[in-house]
Amino acid sequence: MARTDTQEYGALLLRVTLGVLFLAHAALKVFVFTIPGTVGFFMKLGLPGPLAYVVILLEVFGGLALILGIQTRIVSLLLALDLIGAIFTVHLANGFFFNAPGGGWEYPAFWAIALVVQALIGNGAYALTRTRTPA
Repeated sequence: MARTDTQEYGALLLRVTLGVLFLAHAALKVFVFTIPGTVGFFMKLGLPGPLAYVVILLEVFGGLALILGIQTRIVSLLLALDLIGAIFTVHLANGFFFNAPGGGWEYPAFWAIALVVQALIGNGAYALTRTRTPA
């Protein structure tokens, strides 16, 4: 079955929304928590401090890549791994609901699943790189 124009626009809407959310998430780490604060938080979790820089860069460049439609499938999967890491290092112990103190794993899990869906459906309309879609 061929994809319709509405499917292409649905993939575009999902892709751009996910990208904007990652830019906002990175901005939170940089401008609110500050980079040194984010590094300290990673170290408090038992993670290497420099990993914070990697995560921030992944979220900035990954968010931009999604908005522009550059290698959407690969970027989506990398960002899903970022969120899975956040679930297991930060959110899992806080329970399911995200309104729990420290934030539960509900929202990051949904976000990770949305990224896997994006990887499965591809770029959508107005992407700088096109993915092949089945006819």
